Amino acid sequence: MIGAHVWDNQILAAHRDTNPIPVYPPIPSLSSNLSSLPIIVSSARRLSPRFGFVPAAVLRRRRCRPAAAAGEICPGFFGSNCSRKERGEDSHTPRSNEGMRLIFSAVVGVMLGYLFGVSFPTVNITKLHFPSSIISYIEDRNSGITTQTLLNHAWASANRHNKNNSDSTSEEVPKIYVPTNPKGAERLPPGIVVSETDLFPRRLWGDPSEDLSSEPRYLVTFTVGITQKANIDAAVKKFSDKFTIMLFHYDGRTTEWDEFEWSKRAIHVSVRKQTKWWYAKRFLHPDVVARYDYIFIWDEDLGVEHFNAEKYIELVRKHGLDISQPGLQPDKGLTWQMTKRRGDQEVHKVTEERPGWCTDPHLPPCAAFVEIMATVFSRDAWRCVWHMIQNDLVHGWGLDFALRKCVEPAHEKIGVVDAQWIVHQAVPSLGNQGNAENGKAPWEGVRARCRKEWEIFQTRLADAEKAYYLSQGITPPNSTLV
Repeated sequence: MIGAHVWDNQILAAHRDTNPIPVYPPIPSLSSNLSSLPIIVSSARRLSPRFGFVPAAVLRRRRCRPAAAAGEICPGFFGSNCSRKERGEDSHTPRSNEGMRLIFSAVVGVMLGYLFGVSFPTVNITKLHFPSSIISYIEDRNSGITTQTLLNHAWASANRHNKNNSDSTSEEVPKIYVPTNPKGAERLPPGIVVSETDLFPRRLWGDPSEDLSSEPRYLVTFTVGITQKANIDAAVKKFSDKFTIMLFHYDGRTTEWDEFEWSKRAIHVSVRKQTKWWYAKRFLHPDVVARYDYIFIWDEDLGVEHFNAEKYIELVRKHGLDISQPGLQPDKGLTWQMTKRRGDQEVHKVTEERPGWCTDPHLPPCAAFVEIMATVFSRDAWRCVWHMIQNDLVHGWGLDFALRKCVEPAHEKIGVVDAQWIVHQAVPSLGNQGNAENGKAPWEGVRARCRKEWEIFQTRLADAEKAYYLSQGITPPNSTLV
């Protein structure tokens, strides 16, 4: 029994030499009748000011292996690195030391993880950019759920927590907001905003800056059916490569035009049974045609034998016309005196009409007036006129009387070019696109729709002007001529 006590003291002495910690004095030897029971050597506790206490090992008196010489001790904390067999312990004895170390390690790991987590700034996963190959791979592996969705879901709660607890002094990426940008583009830097476009065809290869050898300065559009193919071919040849040619096909037939070389360079838009004003409203937005100085919106039944497009442009510029048309040959297709060609001058802006037709010599149809069959608009005038075209009023009747609303003074800015004249052939091809109803021919239904639209347009314009004047506290004029 004394030998066992000496062995216990030797173990404690060796432990104090290598791991100096406070240890209570050993318990005195017990009576010999308890020699078969383990002797508690120490209930010492190792104190730590940072993490609390860690219980010291409880050594049990067992039969030590013969190879352990006096004073020999296994390395490590109380011989913890020795196997249980080497320490003379029973293999079924609870391993309290290992359990406490595992608990201690887990607590420390959690604390360190929390400290690291709160030390780093919030990471916005939506701003992380991953290689496309990785994203594609993960998206293929998770069909229907994108990588971004998965990552956002995983970080959602963390981001909300960090947002609520973020430091007010943290640095944020400055945001862009430019109120002078086009509507909807306020969050873009002005240098990247392209608010206008064009109708110039582009190549699919090469340097974009080399796509165009020259930029057309004018646009001419024809609303066409295949029956007027020869007439349109003759008309298009009057326009040089300074003009973009655009055909609106109301009969849906486009491939037959490929027999003409110019057709391969032209722009073709095809929607069945639609008028030129329907097309113009939808495909000639001012921001689309802004690269053109002048826009020609012409019918298909015009004879152009005496017309030269570039000379026409010269005269329009010379006389300051923002809205114009070529003079009409007097003997055919003439409705208004204003559009009748005069052989003794280049341009005219006023005329005399039938008695009672003109209440003011500066108002339509005696001035500030052209027809809508072969109208030519400057860029600025078209921007205004486009907004006046009604979506549901496709024939444009009444529009010619209202063109004066878009230029000032209208009786100076609207006129007829006599030196370049055309012939109105009056071919009712579009009228045949109507439907025969109630025993009436197709063209009769189309004509009735035209008259109805004129009435609707007059009413809308008069009501709009009246509402504006009242909103400004101004007494509306007695009548509005349209």
